[in-house]
Amino acid sequence: MIATQDIGGLEVFSCLPNGNTDKPALLFIHGAFAGGWMWTETFMPYFAAAGHPCYALSLRGHGGSQGHEQINWLSIADYVDDVRSVIDTLAIDPVLLGHSMGGFVVQKYLERYPAPAAALLCSVPPQGLIAAQFHLMLQKPELFLEINRILAGNYTDTDTLRDALFAGEADPAMLAIWLGKMQNESQRAIWDMSMFNLPNLYHMHRPPMLIVGADQDALVPAFLVQTTAHTYGQPSHILHNMGHAITHEKEWPRAAAIIQTWLDGLRP
Repeated sequence: MIATQDIGGLEVFSCLPNGNTDKPALLFIHGAFAGGWMWTETFMPYFAAAGHPCYALSLRGHGGSQGHEQINWLSIADYVDDVRSVIDTLAIDPVLLGHSMGGFVVQKYLERYPAPAAALLCSVPPQGLIAAQFHLMLQKPELFLEINRILAGNYTDTDTLRDALFAGEADPAMLAIWLGKMQNESQRAIWDMSMFNLPNLYHMHRPPMLIVGADQDALVPAFLVQTTAHTYGQPSHILHNMGHAITHEKEWPRAAAIIQTWLDGLRP
């Protein structure tokens, strides 16, 4: 069962296993334009059923968290502070799982703090967004222009959302719900991820890492996921026939199963 609480103005979702467990807690960190809600229907119940206490926050300015009026001025460093605040308040030492921008936040978090392990899911690479932006502009120029319209504060439609996030068919009702929840992203955070605040690889803690991507991802293409894996000396796991929204593709349990196998292999 999903519960929600307010932690210092941040919306935090939780889904806890039945009974006692010795499995590590998980903290999910969402991507751009989204919120903690993106984890609540699929991944959180799945991993709670496997015995993991699960938490997901909405970064400031997102979802039900405070700060929407300052969204364009929020930095990746602010988002790292949000993650740390939730961890300190909940008194947990969680495995971090970040999707897209959330994966970039995880990398920046590891500059300042240790973590037991970290999973980067369709994550912005440590080299930043520039290569992904050029790839999208060349491969799907119409989608590139539409995403820039969204960043300018304009709303999009379900067709664009499907093209951006999904490889195959997507349930129209789910797309409509997502469209209603999607929101503006911080311009400053986008610039941070593009070139102005990239991870300092020499100062990062290096816990066990899992690097996952999707071969039909239009936003963070598989070759950039492989670049991330190479940077951190890890193998990459590329999901076939899936797009950026691996949490909600029809075959999302395939993604969850890769993560669960990795979690089961972590040393206590």
